[in-house]
Amino acid sequence: MRRDYRIAEQPKIMIIPMIDIMLFVLVFFMVSTIYMVQLNTLPVNLPAAAAAQRETKPNLISITITEQGDIVYDKDTLPVENLAERIRSSLVADSETVFVLRGDRKAFYEDMATVLDALKQSGARHVSIATELKGR
Repeated sequence: MRRDYRIAEQPKIMIIPMIDIMLFVLVFFMVSTIYMVQLNTLPVNLPAAAAAQRETKPNLISITITEQGDIVYDKDTLPVENLAERIRSSLVADSETVFVLRGDRKAFYEDMATVLDALKQSGARHVSIATELKGR
């Protein structure tokens, strides 16, 4: 007696599970790209305090906001009205200038937002916020 090893029926292709998997993959990529793109935000580098790193680029300009709300632009105290003009002149000299924003812990958030707004209006592309390492 011989066995017949040929398949009597053609295998069925289940299309519904494939559609489910493709839909899942599509949703996964849509959601992941939303988190990769920052909409309506400033291009600001915000390092975590535990992993703070020293900026090593050659042209760094620090903008410090004191507890009283004074703005110190690279060792010169400036009024807010002149800040954007000073930033533009630095960017004309070197468009790859990195601005490091150093705010006192007790400085008002409004003062920080004013400086960030001036940086954005002036066209600054490289902005960092200075932090201290934890445990100091």
